[in-house]
Amino acid sequence: MKRGRIGKLDTLLSFTRQRSTQIFIVLGLFYILFVFLEIPFVFRTAQEQPSRLPPLVRPPNGVVSGLTLNDAAFDSSLYQSACRVGRAIWAELKSGKAQGPVSKPDNQSRPCPGSISVSGPVFFSRGRSMVIPCGLTLGSHLTVVGEPLKPQRRKCQFMMELQGLTTVEGEEPPRVLHFNPRLKGDWSGKPVIELNTCYRMHWGTAMRCDGWKSRAGEDTVDGLVKCEKWIRGDDDDDGDTDRHAVESNAEWWLKRLIGRTKRVPIDWPFPFSVNKLFVLTLSAGLEGYHVHVDGRHVTSFPYRTGFALEDATGLILSGDISVRSVFAASLPSVHPNISSQQQLEFSTRWRAPSLPHFGVELFVGILSAGNHFAERMAVRKSWMQHSLIKSSKVVARFFVALNPRKEINVELKKEAEYFGDIVIVPYMDNYDLVVLKTVAICEYGVRTVSAEYIMKGDDDTFIKVDDVITRVRNVPYSMSFYIGNINYRHRPMRHGKWAVTYEEWPEEEYPPYANGPGYILSSDIASYILSEFEKHKLRLFKMEDVSMGMWVEQFNRTKPVYYFHSLRFCQFGCVEGYITAHYQSPRQMICLWEKWQMQTIPECCNMR
Repeated sequence: MKRGRIGKLDTLLSFTRQRSTQIFIVLGLFYILFVFLEIPFVFRTAQEQPSRLPPLVRPPNGVVSGLTLNDAAFDSSLYQSACRVGRAIWAELKSGKAQGPVSKPDNQSRPCPGSISVSGPVFFSRGRSMVIPCGLTLGSHLTVVGEPLKPQRRKCQFMMELQGLTTVEGEEPPRVLHFNPRLKGDWSGKPVIELNTCYRMHWGTAMRCDGWKSRAGEDTVDGLVKCEKWIRGDDDDDGDTDRHAVESNAEWWLKRLIGRTKRVPIDWPFPFSVNKLFVLTLSAGLEGYHVHVDGRHVTSFPYRTGFALEDATGLILSGDISVRSVFAASLPSVHPNISSQQQLEFSTRWRAPSLPHFGVELFVGILSAGNHFAERMAVRKSWMQHSLIKSSKVVARFFVALNPRKEINVELKKEAEYFGDIVIVPYMDNYDLVVLKTVAICEYGVRTVSAEYIMKGDDDTFIKVDDVITRVRNVPYSMSFYIGNINYRHRPMRHGKWAVTYEEWPEEEYPPYANGPGYILSSDIASYILSEFEKHKLRLFKMEDVSMGMWVEQFNRTKPVYYFHSLRFCQFGCVEGYITAHYQSPRQMICLWEKWQMQTIPECCNMR
């Protein structure tokens, strides 16, 4: 009887062990499925929410924006007209009817004179300007004969400027060199000479010569001091005629005892005076410009990164001055590179990588103008060479509207098809309509590349891509954000060149907005902007950065938006430790990229 019970018990235990083994195997299989399938699913669910990653929508024509621009999208006749013209121009370009220029390149079709001479009356009849067709080169020199006039106002000053070609319609041309003698002084009350440069209406740091000779330890320019000394006439202020010339009696007796002869100083007056004729010579040296007046060296100004001699295609003289004659000599015999064919380097090295088949973390949309061939080429050769962009983890594209000049549009289409990094927004470009490019950036970032974060920049903005990625990754994923150099409580300018009328903006203040050269959005904000535009509910304002601030404020009413302000998104030029640097010329972009590769801490290329 016992044996029967024991047998039954053994059978039961054996069956239980088999069941346990089967259960453990099943649990093991579930564990494997959970590890390899469930965890990634949970991770993707947390990191790739449907609202942030809509399905990819690739436009049939890769070079044209997928944004719908028709008459129904706008109430304004300005927008409607620009879009109708743009559609017609693009249709002509696609059909092949529009042809580019067939003439020879500028360096063959336009002469480059070795010297130019202009009399005073002719100079004034040309608007106080003289064209230098091929710019300057090493050894070139300009001679101006003139005299300062008695001022009609309190201050007496004149300006001599070497100017370049206008880069943006509506903006003043870049000043390759700004030379400004102020005979009656400014805030100092003493005569002063100021030298500077200006690019995209952004002035650099001025170099001032106020009568003191440059110190011995300062850098020289081709062996010449930056500022020479002249008689300041300070003795009526504090009795000290010269901070270097005063010699004590003890020093005088000491020099007599050791037999040292007294050196007789030669003091020169300020080189310019009212109604006195002068001869000014500006020469281009190896390290900078040199200014001589009446045969005496007055000042030397070192070249600044981003401003080349060949860019100086015009001489302007303005202010309280009468010009007798202007003469330029030792000019270059070959025209500088100003055509699109010469500015663009058609090499596979600079072509954009193919778009990935999945969403990206960051999309960078870059506003550009049709004729900005050099600016786009500089971006391709600089920060767009970053490994994050070359590996398609980050995607960057230029957004360009159509130009009034047919030949520029033809070259633009060729450039877009070859490099694969241009999105053409088919409307006639206009400063008041640039906001359409910003909406197109949102559309491309949301639908074409399905980006988590969308950044807007300009083609003269240098972007440290890795710093941008670091900044956005520090923000919790569920958070809607707006990152940049935020302006608070700014008021519209009601007068002047950039005036905004009450019809355009009736409010007394702008909403908080990030400066246009560089800001970042979470993709849900970009999706909202695109949705409102397609519903014809999006308010469009001519200042695109203010428009973005307005749209973010509207989104903030439905979901909280976190504003992150940082001065490292530099609005005016460049600051050490920058994330973005604005107003950078093509040469400065290359310089910043070279410095970035060599150094871990971002440094500026000086200097304006």
